[in-house]
Amino acid sequence: MTRFAKLALAALIAVATLPAFNPPAFAADVTAGNLTLSGAWTRATPPRARAGGGFLTIANSGEADRLVSASSPVSTRTEIHEMAVQDGVMKMREMANGIEVPAGGTLELKPGSYHLMLLELAGPLKEGESVPVTLTFEKAGAVEVSLTVEKMGAKGMSGHGMGHGQHGAKE
Repeated sequence: MTRFAKLALAALIAVATLPAFNPPAFAADVTAGNLTLSGAWTRATPPRARAGGGFLTIANSGEADRLVSASSPVSTRTEIHEMAVQDGVMKMREMANGIEVPAGGTLELKPGSYHLMLLELAGPLKEGESVPVTLTFEKAGAVEVSLTVEKMGAKGMSGHGMGHGQHGAKE
């Protein structure tokens, strides 16, 4: 056996005996009835931050539905909010009655618009981790999603979390 072949065999054995690599969890598409939730993400927070935002896209292939509430084990309260400019002033308010997901349309929860607020965080949100959130819809019911934690100040998902499938769906 040549020296190169011996080295290649040794490397192969070394790799084969390593424990399985478990990459960080990234957001996958979730389907519940006529709804497809995708691109779920949040930003990393500093150690003493009390709040964080959650963002995702909800596509609806059927009749209108309504996102009515949200919850997460990482926060004491999770609310649905809207950020908008009124009379030249940026204002944020809770959407106490939820937000409609239009029939055959899309609802985007994104920075500077509709979003989730994770309030009274139990600890910092750390880049590369995922945050479990339960979204409750009038018709589709409770749907579990995972928000991928991006870097602090991120403007969107970095692209690695655009999965496909039916991870965690409740129908």
